[in-house]
Amino acid sequence: MMYRVLIVDDEPEIRHGLLLKINWEELGILLAGEASHGSEALERLACEPIDIVMTDMNMPVMDGVSFLEACQEQYPSLRLLVITGYEDFHYAKVAIKSHVRDYLLKPVAQEELNNALSKVVQELKQERNRRDEQATVQWKLSQLYRENKEHFLVHLVREELPRNGSGSLSERFKLFELEGLGQSAVRFVTAGLVKRAEAEGDNGRTPERLRTPFEMLIREFAESYAAELQPAVFRDPSYPGLVHVILPGEAEAFVRELRDCVQQHLGFEPAVGVGRQVTGFQEWKEAYSSALLAWSMEAGGAEKAPAEADAALPADFAKLIQRCLSRGELEAFAKAIEQELRSAYQESRVRFVKRIFQLYLLLEAEAASAAERSTTLSDGEQLWVRPDLVWALDTVEKAKEYLLRLASGMQQPSDEDDPDRSLLQTARQYIDENYNYDLNLTMLAERFNYHPSYFSELFKAKVGKTFIQYLTEVRMAKAVRLLEDTSLNLWDIAELTGFSNASYFSSKFKKMYGVTPSEYRSKPI
Repeated sequence: MMYRVLIVDDEPEIRHGLLLKINWEELGILLAGEASHGSEALERLACEPIDIVMTDMNMPVMDGVSFLEACQEQYPSLRLLVITGYEDFHYAKVAIKSHVRDYLLKPVAQEELNNALSKVVQELKQERNRRDEQATVQWKLSQLYRENKEHFLVHLVREELPRNGSGSLSERFKLFELEGLGQSAVRFVTAGLVKRAEAEGDNGRTPERLRTPFEMLIREFAESYAAELQPAVFRDPSYPGLVHVILPGEAEAFVRELRDCVQQHLGFEPAVGVGRQVTGFQEWKEAYSSALLAWSMEAGGAEKAPAEADAALPADFAKLIQRCLSRGELEAFAKAIEQELRSAYQESRVRFVKRIFQLYLLLEAEAASAAERSTTLSDGEQLWVRPDLVWALDTVEKAKEYLLRLASGMQQPSDEDDPDRSLLQTARQYIDENYNYDLNLTMLAERFNYHPSYFSELFKAKVGKTFIQYLTEVRMAKAVRLLEDTSLNLWDIAELTGFSNASYFSSKFKKMYGVTPSEYRSKPI
């Protein structure tokens, strides 16, 4: 980057002489222009970027004193050099007050002039480096904040947050600025691109290749469309390619303009699903499921379903299915879903397709929370990726066999010789994803239906360290990342990594690494 210099002097010969004395290329500077007095120089400063100004003091129209004072007031970051034939105390006083970098007397020697300019250039480079570092830190902080916020939202809508610590939950809502959404009537809007037959030869412009620009576009659109409403935008790793917006109020105009925006910029009309309106985050899981269902219906070619359409299966029926799955009673499962599917089939084709999606979502939710989490729900034919698949299930028998195959897969442990190993892998994954919450051994044991004492012994035997040792190591690894990549204070780092306070965090950190967090940050190990 070249720094731009403006020379201000009422004598053309002096300006020309200075031009000849400066080592422009060596210093990394270029001439932006010349001015014969302060007023003319201010006009140039108002019209173009200038980094360094070299000015005389005794000039007509606007002298150096008035010019320096104006620069200090209007352009405080400007670097000023005074080159004058007058060794006047008043001039020197004004120069000091205006933070002039150097005060040179005419005739100025070439070496003296270039040394003065070199110092200013080095100062500008250091300031630019500081700005770049600050911008990088701010970017990392914003990325980390967004990642944590989206992680929280995903677990919230899946109801996978730790069951204890309601105070911690409210603190998270405040930290991620979700309090307004938690108290408002909101809808979930799910958007995603669907592959079109007519786009096969469109220069390889497929939904997969457009996934990143699509996500960026949705985020920018949502944030600019309703900035005062503070909508939340997030992605769920279980549904790559889909972007979800938690939107206060009505969604009709939002969806209409969103479709137009994506069509205009990407050349695709997205499939958009709008969930039913709910109030209170306790209802968000249901609202999220209804948006997923609406998106799946539209992406599969159904008529756009009304947002108020039910997204959940009847509560008693859902409990029956969950009980069959937890007990491995596949015959009872098959009988129950066949009856439900047949009833929907007789009502209408749309109702039948909707029931298949609802059952799929229920199976997916059960698979995500089951101990056999490492077992995938299906063999890659996920309905959310290929919503057209559900339309091929055009009979009750086909739909039943498809869902039964998925349920059967959920019953297969990842390691038949050691089923506990699969459970411990799931427990470790749960810790890795929820380390910043108030976790404890008893809560984790209850989650996986083990007695705390047995779970403690099992964890140590399989993992090779105690539960608290493993949790602390995970938290410390995250803390090290924050110390290295951000300028967050210790209180914030302790909060983000699950420690009760900064003092306790510092104590544990020093015990593990031999230095305090502050020492580690200044001299990384």
